[in-house]
Amino acid sequence: MMLIPTHHFRDIERKPEYLQPEKCVPPPHPGPVGTMWFIRDGCGIACAIVTWFLVLYAEFVVLFVMLIPSRDYVYSVINGIVFNLLAFLALASHCRAMLTDPGAVPKGNATKEFIESLQLKPGQVVYKCPKCCSIKPDRAHHCSVCKRCIRKMDHHCPWVNNCVGENNQKYFVLFTMYIALISLHALVMVGFHFLHCFEEDWTKCSSFSPPTTVILLILLCFEGLLFLIFTSVMFGTQVHSICTDETGIERLKRKHQPRERRASWKSVKETFGGDFSPNWFNPFSRPCDPEPLSDRDWVRQVASLSDMGNTETTEEQSEERKDEDSVEVIDE
Repeated sequence: MMLIPTHHFRDIERKPEYLQPEKCVPPPHPGPVGTMWFIRDGCGIACAIVTWFLVLYAEFVVLFVMLIPSRDYVYSVINGIVFNLLAFLALASHCRAMLTDPGAVPKGNATKEFIESLQLKPGQVVYKCPKCCSIKPDRAHHCSVCKRCIRKMDHHCPWVNNCVGENNQKYFVLFTMYIALISLHALVMVGFHFLHCFEEDWTKCSSFSPPTTVILLILLCFEGLLFLIFTSVMFGTQVHSICTDETGIERLKRKHQPRERRASWKSVKETFGGDFSPNWFNPFSRPCDPEPLSDRDWVRQVASLSDMGNTETTEEQSEERKDEDSVEVIDE
């Protein structure tokens, strides 16, 4: 076996003993699909708590400042039901996105025995991640926060304290959609409330004093506008990624990793769980279960060694050698 250069953004460790596959601990037996997953990252946990706090703050202002004091019973009931339903779905989607395994590759499977069991043929390669001692299937990338290689990793989002990957992208999309909807709904209600209070006596518009009411509404308006813009952009970006079958990381490497893509509708159905139905919008409905990895998924084919050698090295030279993947190849 010999080591060769890989594609752009990857540098190859030229010492075959670096990875030390004989020291890789065999991976544990995989748990059942749906097993709870939680990342112990201080920043991510803080961001998740802030997310819940902001949603609950909006809930407080909508209910106790605008709807309950309102004398229009029908208006309060309808808007209260709609807002609370959307907020519940947003928080449920957030929990599912945070507590679902995004598609982690089995840790420590780059053992000498497993590599030998793949029976690599001439022209075949396996990518090995020295950080988590795993063999990386196609479209998998290592997350330094989760400390795992994630299949179809789009990005790591601190707001859900998790990576967005193959298994939880649906929940992340729903989370951004529902947050955008409750932000828009809150902004509309704030606008109507201000108009109503300008026409009526401010003391009758809320159970709080007029200055307190104004401050609470302005803060909600600022929060709603900020999150409406942010989540709308994220929602559009995620839908585009699903329709083009191209993750955020792959989009950055598009010129260096040409590959065949799935049809847009097929990619959407796989992400949201089958043919179009109300379950697409249900955070308690799982997406399509990914196919289990077979031996051929760990192995990649190259046309020639020279093709793998013709890579750019501008960014590679700025990366630390120890943080990059290594590749094992069988010569012709």
